[in-house]
Amino acid sequence: MNKTEPILVLVVDDEPVALAAHADYVRRMDGFEVAATAGGMGAALAVMNDPAIPRIQLILLDMNLTDGHGLDLLRRIHGLGLVPDVVAITAVQEIQVVRSAIALGITAYLIKPFTFAAFREKLENYQNYHALLTERSVTTQDAIDRALSTLRPSGKLQLPKGMLSETLGTVSDWLRSAPNPASAMEVATGLAISRVTARRYLDHLAETGSAVKAPRHGSPGRPELEYRWLR
Repeated sequence: MNKTEPILVLVVDDEPVALAAHADYVRRMDGFEVAATAGGMGAALAVMNDPAIPRIQLILLDMNLTDGHGLDLLRRIHGLGLVPDVVAITAVQEIQVVRSAIALGITAYLIKPFTFAAFREKLENYQNYHALLTERSVTTQDAIDRALSTLRPSGKLQLPKGMLSETLGTVSDWLRSAPNPASAMEVATGLAISRVTARRYLDHLAETGSAVKAPRHGSPGRPELEYRWLR
C-alpha cells in the first residue's frame, strides 16, 4: 500500500501501561499511524466525534473498560454511522463475547498475553486485507477470497527459545488470578517451579505488555520486583 497514506489507528485501553505499550507497538510498524489513544469508552467516543481528528480506520480495542464494555462501544460507534475496522486486544476469552465481537465486524482477536511478533502478524494480515479492499467500487470473488484469506494466521508463532506455551499459560493464569502483585519467588512457590523459570516468564509477560513489574516497597534487604497482571 502507499506508505504516504498510513492506516490511522485509535488505541483503546483503560490500563495506562497497556495503552502506552500497544500504541508504541503500532508506531514500530510501517504503514500505520497512531491518530489518538483513549483510556475508556467516553474518551473513545469523543475521539470518534472530534472533527479535528482524521477518520479512524482501525481501532485496537480492549474489551473490559472501566466505563463500559468494548462491544457496547462498538455499537455506539456504529450508531454514529461509522464502521472502522477493529482488532480486539484483550484477555477476555468467553465464547459468547468472541461470537458477539465477530458479529459486530471485528476482523481479528488477539488474546493477552502476546508477543510483539503476534501483534505484528495480526496487523500485517490486516494491512494486506485493507490494501486489497480499499478504494474499490466493485470487486471480484477472487479478490474477496484473497482479502479474507489474509486475515488467517500464517502459522504458529514461536516463543523465545527455551520457552513453552504451556508454561507461559500456567504462569499467566496464576498471575491473573492472584489477588495482589506477586514476586518471582511467590509465583515459583505457587507453581512448584524454579525462581529463575518464573522470573523469565514473568519478564516476558512484562515485555509483551500483559503484566507490569515494579519494585516492591518496604521489603527488607535487596530490593525485590513484583508483577501485576494487566487486563
